[in-house]
Amino acid sequence: MPHASLHTRPVDAAPDRSGVWGRIIGAVIRAVPLVLATAVPVPIAAAEGENDVFRVETDVYDADDGQPVAHSLTLFRRGVAWDFLETLPKKGEQAAVEPAEFVLHDPVRERVILVDPARNVKTKIDAMQLERLRSSLASWARKSEDPLMRWAAGPDFSATLSEEGGKTVLAGPRVRYEVRHDRAPADGLAEEYRRFADAAVLVKALVHPGGLPPFPRLAINRQLAAVGAIPAAVRLEIEPRLGRLGGRPTVMRSEHRALPSWVASDFKRVAAAEERLSLAEEVDLASYAGTPRAAGKGAESVSR
Repeated sequence: MPHASLHTRPVDAAPDRSGVWGRIIGAVIRAVPLVLATAVPVPIAAAEGENDVFRVETDVYDADDGQPVAHSLTLFRRGVAWDFLETLPKKGEQAAVEPAEFVLHDPVRERVILVDPARNVKTKIDAMQLERLRSSLASWARKSEDPLMRWAAGPDFSATLSEEGGKTVLAGPRVRYEVRHDRAPADGLAEEYRRFADAAVLVKALVHPGGLPPFPRLAINRQLAAVGAIPAAVRLEIEPRLGRLGGRPTVMRSEHRALPSWVASDFKRVAAAEERLSLAEEVDLASYAGTPRAAGKGAESVSR
């Protein structure tokens, strides 16, 4: 549940060299026609009622490196989430004026809208596409020769999900998640965060396929929501296929900072995003995903 950008390369498993995952994604895109509509701006009042808003900032790190490789800010208001995914400047570079990408999660209208400000384009993903993806990926992963991929297909992770020393732990073949969590800022916000995190990891799997299927993360999301919690820190460790002979494990971690309110700049950021969204050119999903967007390295599996 940490938070990395939707356009970063997944590092939670070996890449899909067979191309099977890519064909699954292509079938999902072709099977569901996209009807793109100009998004209705979400009104943001200057003063919000209690429990109406909260914000989560996330930094993603490569192993135990002290400098983050990705950063995001997610702003929640009454079930709607704006997710701003930022490119971190390299040494000597200036910070970008605009986010590398931002995403509107609108569960009431059952849609997710992705906006690439650099190309001034947007695309819409609906709930039907995400459900079709979920079914196709599970079926594919269960037939894999890799024990890790078969395990990641789920659907039942109860035997490998536990609480250890204040952390939620999910362990499988060559993989281990550790999630330290805090109580959500208010009642109902843990479930709101789970809905966002579930959609985010599925969208990432659809737009940027490869790596570990999303089902272990979905199981962790359910576990945290059930106890009214949201992630504070996540660590994901994956051993190479050849074990110790194959090199060191891949380790990603993230840190999350949640606040039960917005700051003044958050209202301005959302207002600017609404304007950007209304002006961006509508394209289909294949066109949107076809051109890589630069971003920091990260893993969606630790970014939510």
